[in-house]
Amino acid sequence: MQNDWILDVLADLKTFAMANDLRVLAEQLEDTTLVAASEIASKAEEAPAQINGEQGQSGSVSRRTGSH
Repeated sequence: MQNDWILDVLADLKTFAMANDLRVLAEQLEDTTLVAASEIASKAEEAPAQINGEQGQSGSVSRRTGSH
């Protein structure tokens, strides 16, 4: 994934926070990591629909031929 790098950055920041006794910051960074991972996964699930030309579409489409 092209956005996974942010998870590495957040992990480095959390490591720094823990090493410098910044417990509240470390906890916040853990929460932020969970949010980032969730959003990245959500975007990854959207990608196949965008590739197939279905971006922004939801629901079902009924197509009938030969009748008006």
